[in-house]
Amino acid sequence: MSEGVKNIIKQRRKLQEKIARKNKPVFRRYLSWRFWKFERREYWRKPKGNDNKMRLQLKGYPPIVKVGYRTSKEIRGLHPSGLEPVIVSNTRELEELDPAKHIVVISGSVGLRKRLKIIEAARAKGLKIANA
Repeated sequence: MSEGVKNIIKQRRKLQEKIARKNKPVFRRYLSWRFWKFERREYWRKPKGNDNKMRLQLKGYPPIVKVGYRTSKEIRGLHPSGLEPVIVSNTRELEELDPAKHIVVISGSVGLRKRLKIIEAARAKGLKIANA
């Protein structure tokens, strides 16, 4: 292997370690543990109200979303493998991608026949596929 490739592999390993270390809590909606209508969809709503214990950040209540939980710029939006995910819906979009930098995510609106063609073309080019 050339020195450039070894460098890229080293950098990717560092990124993977950093991604694995980032331990973000699951942000739950207030009272989602009590009412079934909130449990089905785990989506965030800011707690409001004068006496809301979660808003007051009292002990025993789940954490609320804050700026400090954001991931660092260098790993934000990356796949756990350290590669940048790219949504692809046809084989022409694979031409600009680099196997060392990108991982393919096949669009959900693509049918089976075209999906198989995309998978075949991506494997021929040496690209990884996240949802094959």
